Amino acid sequence: MTVSDLPPINATLNALSTIFIASGWWFIRHDRRRAHIACMVTALVTSTLFLACYLTYHFLKAGHVTYFTHPGWPKTFYFWLLGTHTILAVVVLPMIICTVVPALRARFDRHKRIGRWTMPVWLYVSFTGVIVYFWLYQWFPPAAS
Repeated sequence: MTVSDLPPINATLNALSTIFIASGWWFIRHDRRRAHIACMVTALVTSTLFLACYLTYHFLKAGHVTYFTHPGWPKTFYFWLLGTHTILAVVVLPMIICTVVPALRARFDRHKRIGRWTMPVWLYVSFTGVIVYFWLYQWFPPAAS
């Protein structure tokens, strides 16, 4: 495995997180608490693995930047998507912590109140992480050097 193998792994982990977050939301909406807990714990694990791989990738690629080189509306859209993704990715980590801690303390009223805000942000961040990957590495890859 090389550092260049990490972006598709990161996208896969983000996709798995997206699936588990959405499934966890569906299960709690249908009063299936055990399935909700299983999905959300798995989403936490896949998101944590993603973050570790993402940080490893950027640590190992220090000084090397992958540029989005396609001109026109794709570039404008890519930077809008990347900007919203990045800002919300920074915001969502403390939100997740503030949602998980009350659940662990069986403060489900607080967990539910905070989770209503955390879930859509977390879902957006994990889903757009996959889209950013496809835009940057698959659909509009940088020209070979």
